[in-house]
Amino acid sequence: MKKLMVDNTAISVLKIEDKDYISLTDMLKAKDGDFFISDWLRNRNTVEFLGVWEQIHNPNFNYGEYAAIRVQAGLNSYKISVKEWVAKTNAVGLRATAGRYGGTYAFKDIAFEFGMWISPHFKIYLIKEFDRLKAEEQDRLGWDIKRNLAKINYRVHTDAIKEKLIPLQLSAQQKNAIYANEADVLNVALFGMTAKEWREKNPNLKGNIRDYADVSQLVCLSNMESLNAVFINDRISQAERMTKLNAVAISQMQILTDDSRVVKLESQSKKVGDTE
Repeated sequence: MKKLMVDNTAISVLKIEDKDYISLTDMLKAKDGDFFISDWLRNRNTVEFLGVWEQIHNPNFNYGEYAAIRVQAGLNSYKISVKEWVAKTNAVGLRATAGRYGGTYAFKDIAFEFGMWISPHFKIYLIKEFDRLKAEEQDRLGWDIKRNLAKINYRVHTDAIKEKLIPLQLSAQQKNAIYANEADVLNVALFGMTAKEWREKNPNLKGNIRDYADVSQLVCLSNMESLNAVFINDRISQAERMTKLNAVAISQMQILTDDSRVVKLESQSKKVGDTE
């Protein structure tokens, strides 16, 4: 679960049906004095705002029940809970959840409006913090695309190995040895060492050599895996393939390390890594 930090208050962000809902329960902790979500919900302006929001975003909104609630809103005798509001109007902008992450959650537009009830200052910083979170998610998406591209190309690479290099009736252990050997062709061509040599030089690091590759190296690795699959299909010897791939790695890394777009992506990926 994501967290926002506003005025030293940690606020949960919950994904519901692929939509971001912000915890009003957490936001309420920043409010001075006795104040309840039901107090906000009984206000006529709140009810009208929620009604307009639901009419725009929710085709199943119960207008009849909403009209009845709107008439009573603001009266001293009127009181309604979030669960009652949702049950009567079929609203989707507010959610009351139970369990580990229990509490009242609101779609971001509604949460921002609720933030104004805490203070104008709080609302502005809530929006700013939420925008920061979404920007980080976009940066992370760009990084994940590069990693997934490398994984997809690796599948193309291993399929080529399976079809051209692995004889029939080999044991699983023998097949794995061939896959590892071909992976090291790429490792040596790009990183200058095998996976085993890297582990021996870095005994305190977890993962493998590719986990510590930068963006330029990941892009280059993806291209090399595709090329190696072609070379394997053309039945080029391993020694010749390694020579060709090393030349490709040198050429592409010279280009990639000077590419401003790659440099920017590398900077963004480091920021994402620092927040994890």
